[in-house]
Amino acid sequence: MEKLLRLSAGLVVLALVIAACEPSVSETPSPSASESQGVDPAAVCDADEFGCVEIPAGEQIHIAYWGVLSGADATLGVDSQRGVELAIDARGGELVGHEVLLTSEDAQCTPEGGATAAARLASDPTIVGLVGSNCSDETVGGIQAITDAGLTTISPSNTRPALTDPARGPEFAGYLRTAHSDAFQGKAVAEFAFNELGLTTAATIHDGSAYAQALQQVFADEFTALGGEIVLQEAIERGQTDMVPVLTRVAAEAPEFLYYPIFIAEGGFITAQVRDVPGLEDVILQGSDGMFSPDFVTAAGQNAVDMYLSSPDFTAFAAEYQDFLAAHEDKYGENVLSIFHAHAYDAANMLFEAIEDVAVTDADGNTFVPKAALRERLFATADFAGLTGTLTCSPSGDCGAPVIAIYQITQGHVDDPTTWPPAAPIWP
Repeated sequence: MEKLLRLSAGLVVLALVIAACEPSVSETPSPSASESQGVDPAAVCDADEFGCVEIPAGEQIHIAYWGVLSGADATLGVDSQRGVELAIDARGGELVGHEVLLTSEDAQCTPEGGATAAARLASDPTIVGLVGSNCSDETVGGIQAITDAGLTTISPSNTRPALTDPARGPEFAGYLRTAHSDAFQGKAVAEFAFNELGLTTAATIHDGSAYAQALQQVFADEFTALGGEIVLQEAIERGQTDMVPVLTRVAAEAPEFLYYPIFIAEGGFITAQVRDVPGLEDVILQGSDGMFSPDFVTAAGQNAVDMYLSSPDFTAFAAEYQDFLAAHEDKYGENVLSIFHAHAYDAANMLFEAIEDVAVTDADGNTFVPKAALRERLFATADFAGLTGTLTCSPSGDCGAPVIAIYQITQGHVDDPTTWPPAAPIWP
């Protein structure tokens, strides 16, 4: 894979000038790029609202990842963390002359876990920038601490529409995402059910999470607008295992289509139990990206065959995505686990480019990254050539390319979950 190393045009020109003017052998080190340009790191840091993160010469530059890394939904977080790791590998493990140190915090896919992880991250003065979180609930719980610390995070997989709403609160000033908004995903699922499958009645189940509650409501609104009828909107609790009572209430309304955009564990229980409830033997099942994992297929079992999942459209990714998949197979010895690895790769590279643009280095090789300038540079991202598309960030942090597709689980996936993910969407 082509390494994504880059220097600003000004630094390239400067390096050529220095090389031409210096003798071929010199006993004194050449001045740093920043010093040669007359940039005073101390002045830059003093002028920055949040000051600078200093990376001493010879020490590592610290990048953090936060997301769900344990429990039933861990494949979502591990999948994204691997995207960040591969982005670091593509740069030879270095950034602005320093080896990259990547650390992680498990945010557990809950508001409480997000708050705890974010508090730890916000208290670490060595962190330059972050990729995360995974679950929208994690961000809801933790973003205030990250923003207040002057840090900036880019989520590869938060899809709740409110997180990048122009009217969002000031606590989101340090937040962007490369993931799509569920305003697009919910609409796509509604169009698939109504226009493609020809269904006119549907029920939904959510788990109370910021992600699921918002996504099922977008679907319900769009399905109704198309001419369909939402016969029931139900809720379960995270950690619930007995789904028969809620499924019995759904069966009483006789929907043709059951949409439950939740996570792996509870989604597995619903799917495994749904066919045992009288009246739901033939209901068409649909989930979304929170269940797009081989772990869900294993948990759901035979009832998962032929059900649908919405997801970003892998076939719309850049040609370089195939190189990414080869690198993933080579490094981890298996297929990708979920769907946001490429979004995490793009988030990491957006962050790395922004760091390269704002960092300054003194004569001794110490690097300084002004935190407010880094945030401003990230929000100014435009026409970034990512794996997931050409990304431009809105003033409220929406950077993703919202291209959604529908995939179908096959008997082959159930028989052998290592064949996950599906090779191509069935719609559009």
